[in-house]
Amino acid sequence: MDELDRLSVAAFRVGVKHPFVFVLDDIRSLNNVGSIFRTADAFCAEKVYLCGLTGTPPHRDISKTALGADESVTWEHQSSIMNVIAQLQSEGYQIAALEQVEGSTLLHNFVPDTTQKYAFVLGNEVFGVHEDVIAQSDICLEIPQFGTKHSLNVSVSAGVVAWDFVSKRLKSLIEK
Repeated sequence: MDELDRLSVAAFRVGVKHPFVFVLDDIRSLNNVGSIFRTADAFCAEKVYLCGLTGTPPHRDISKTALGADESVTWEHQSSIMNVIAQLQSEGYQIAALEQVEGSTLLHNFVPDTTQKYAFVLGNEVFGVHEDVIAQSDICLEIPQFGTKHSLNVSVSAGVVAWDFVSKRLKSLIEK
């Protein structure tokens, strides 16, 4: 790890973060939760909100895939995702649900505003993002897919959207 010049957990916790959070709603798989923690660490997310029945650390299955990111990334559990959405909106976050819905914005067409903070909502592995959350969202993002399947694993989706957001944001800041 020394050769990779990675941050310590303490340095990560106080370090600069990219202005986004993940909001996980009713994620059943603790392995998915752990993987999303790892993605949140990799892309320096501000926080992960665990809502509804989504499992929380400490848990062996989360730790197995998080590889310590459940200790570096700030997280909070709330039973009601709608309360979290309202709180984040009051704090100035743009709510972006990752879901395939009519009128969604394809991810490659999404241009993040570098002055805004974003909350990326990831829904249940089977049922997706709840309709009431979609109704409260500022935007619905859809990851284009070109094969025979119509969906990606939720943790893969988190990685795709985090990379897309951070890379577009950094490029835009460099160009300014």
